Amino acid sequence: MSDAHPAVPQSKEYVAEFIDGPFEGRVEHRILIDGKYDEEISEMASVVGSERLFWYVAEDSRVIQGVPHVRYRWDERDSDAVQDDTDIDSLRF
Repeated sequence: MSDAHPAVPQSKEYVAEFIDGPFEGRVEHRILIDGKYDEEISEMASVVGSERLFWYVAEDSRVIQGVPHVRYRWDERDSDAVQDDTDIDSLRF
């Protein structure tokens, strides 16, 4: 009998956690590219009838049960302007 622990399978996806901005609290599964997560991602939302692009930058990461989890912080300077987060139609569930 071996004392070695079984290897955790390498994940092909990661969990993106949005920690602030218009998508604060949102979590989504994304695909790892060449085993790496995206350093910067964009999200689109409809604000008062027009599409807005919001940029997020990786803050930090950790592995939970073999799956990478990456926290993303809103890059307000590079994102389209939004006056009030409650106006984002795509965030109403």
